[in-house]
Amino acid sequence: MLIAMDTCRDHDDITVPFSQRTIVILGAGIIGCATARQLLQSGFSVTLVAEHLPGDQDITYASAWAGAAWHPAGGINPEQRYYQVVTHRILLKMAQDPSSGVSVVNAREYLEQKPAPDSAIWGKTVVAKFREMSRDEFPENFYCGWSYETLVTDPTLHMPYLGKKVTEMGGKFIRQRVQSLQELFGMFPESKIFINASGLGSQTLTDVLDDRCFPERGQTVFLRTDKCHTMYFRNGQEYTYVIPRPLSHGVVLGGVKQQDNLSPDVDLEIARDEIARAHRLAPDVVPEHPADKDISHIIGIRPSRRGGFRLDSEQRDDRTILSAYGFGGGGYAFSYGIAHAVGKMVEKVECENVIL
Repeated sequence: MLIAMDTCRDHDDITVPFSQRTIVILGAGIIGCATARQLLQSGFSVTLVAEHLPGDQDITYASAWAGAAWHPAGGINPEQRYYQVVTHRILLKMAQDPSSGVSVVNAREYLEQKPAPDSAIWGKTVVAKFREMSRDEFPENFYCGWSYETLVTDPTLHMPYLGKKVTEMGGKFIRQRVQSLQELFGMFPESKIFINASGLGSQTLTDVLDDRCFPERGQTVFLRTDKCHTMYFRNGQEYTYVIPRPLSHGVVLGGVKQQDNLSPDVDLEIARDEIARAHRLAPDVVPEHPADKDISHIIGIRPSRRGGFRLDSEQRDDRTILSAYGFGGGGYAFSYGIAHAVGKMVEKVECENVIL
């Protein structure tokens, strides 16, 4: 059987099969770079276009500042759970290489109320060493507690690591801010698959203008300490976490969410509150009054979206646009699962363009 493939001609008038045209990703945060890695492993040609690239430290480049702990999200559907399952599997493999910035740590999660049927309890099917804690193992005024192993990713190590892997596999980065997808089409006239992983950028791209997107400011405290091998998570009204970063010898204390706040300035009142809450949650790790020399501050703008993240496909003339953005503070927890899903979507487009 002969199989013919849709072809085009590039600028040198050389015939290029559909499946060999460059796939263009807009955005080089954790979602864009994880997707690039996935596609490159499948043999596709990939170019990422973004204002900020791995290693950058602009506050709007959320992937550089995330807490980046793998924690099962509550209130999500089975398909979304599977994205987290895939992410966990891939991060667990990466944790064998310290240069990836991924580490396996213990976790203790305390719940203020009885868990709902769609709560994070589903994660016990994924993590290792899950058990329900006995009454004397968690603080008073909590309904229950869970202990398990989980994964944490240090963005200061992981994003440069991921950028290097993408480059080594033949991926290309172009530092450029674009105002629209149409502008991107003009840059790559031969390409037929474009992936919008622009995060908050989708709010202002002139041919997207997603009004569900909004900036959400996060501010955390980094505490230098050798007690950095257990994550503590308070699930309830007083949302608090202590995320270990063993490879950077410290813990991240949070959290706070401030919608539509873009301030780069440290709010010391927030910092003091986060330290106080973290001390109540994990007094053996976080002192009530840590020394100033042991403290630094982290500020990042999360790319959030009302109604949850967007993951879909649409046609614009003869081009396919795949959208993957709006993950807020969950980008790392969903990252490689979303990349896997986008990879399947790309393969479907490729298959549909094969003429038997």
